[in-house]
Amino acid sequence: MIQKPKRDVNIFLYPGDWSNFLKSIDKSKNKLLYDLQFNTGARFDEVLHSRPMDFDFERNNVRLWKTKTKAKKGETVGKPRTISLSSEFSKRIKRFCSDKKPDEYLFKVSQAGYNQLLKRKLKELNVLNSESYSSHNIRKTHGMYLKALGIDIAEICTRLGHDYNTYIKHYGSADVFSEKDFGGIKNLLGDLYSRQRRY
Repeated sequence: MIQKPKRDVNIFLYPGDWSNFLKSIDKSKNKLLYDLQFNTGARFDEVLHSRPMDFDFERNNVRLWKTKTKAKKGETVGKPRTISLSSEFSKRIKRFCSDKKPDEYLFKVSQAGYNQLLKRKLKELNVLNSESYSSHNIRKTHGMYLKALGIDIAEICTRLGHDYNTYIKHYGSADVFSEKDFGGIKNLLGDLYSRQRRY
């Protein structure tokens, strides 16, 4: 009997693999949802509940209001957080929102369907351990890219909605990127952490 592979929360995508994945789903109506999760590092449920009214296109940020409730910390409801977007990605979202109602959810897809498409396309692209990927690994990829760019851990934790210990346990892998990878990371994230994006 063939054993089903276990989900690996520590794997992430290299820049070339992520770019190829996006190209492979170019005609998917949910392409922008994958792109939104990648550009924010938010949880699947957080990006799924995005509405036009949650974006501030003047300041290039998004308010994640449907966040994880941390019962162990005494929360009865998730604490909203606002995080920045690159100017280029903000423009893409703005165009997508142009014909939507302010309180309309932008995406409609199940997490199972979202993960299945990710696994299937990565397998077609011959990405190692493709069957182990899920929405969590897109989030992991975002955190790894920020770490590679030298972003302060406190900022990464704030952005991901985690404390330091959780970051170290799930997002603090060693930097294994090549110079080519580093260039790809900068191209993918654009001016996310450049002050010039505000002007």
